[in-house]
Amino acid sequence: MSIVVGIDPGPRESAVVVWNGSAVVSSDDRTNDTMREFLWDYGSIACEWIESFGMPVGQSIFQTVFAIGGFAQHARLRLIPRRDVKLHLCGSPRAKDGNIRQALIDRFGPVGTKKSPGPLFGISSHRWAALAVAVTAHDLERTEHEAMFHVGETVA
Repeated sequence: MSIVVGIDPGPRESAVVVWNGSAVVSSDDRTNDTMREFLWDYGSIACEWIESFGMPVGQSIFQTVFAIGGFAQHARLRLIPRRDVKLHLCGSPRAKDGNIRQALIDRFGPVGTKKSPGPLFGISSHRWAALAVAVTAHDLERTEHEAMFHVGETVA
């Protein structure tokens, strides 16, 4: 069973899910500084990648890309664009967050409760996106548009 770490990056804080192929091992929201330290412990790390669609973006997007670069100083990252996650899990690039969440629940079962946790227990908010990236990376050797990135090397 291979462990995959999925990251939904943010400008100051990122969601992380550790996935073993059938259930969530752990999930958390971490500051980007503590995330860098956390990544030392894992080999297979998938991070949602930012894509340009020709629209202007704000400062938070640049801060998020900067944070991803910081993660790459500590680990080799699979950079998986959101559209590849949508296509893999929902079969459509038009899928929304709710569609992705439902596809994960349909596939793995309900989140459950503290008293009776399901395989997705602990997943909420941005952790759904982190889980979606982890599951996509676990399922596919490579997506159509992904890249590998580590400081000092880039492979398209």
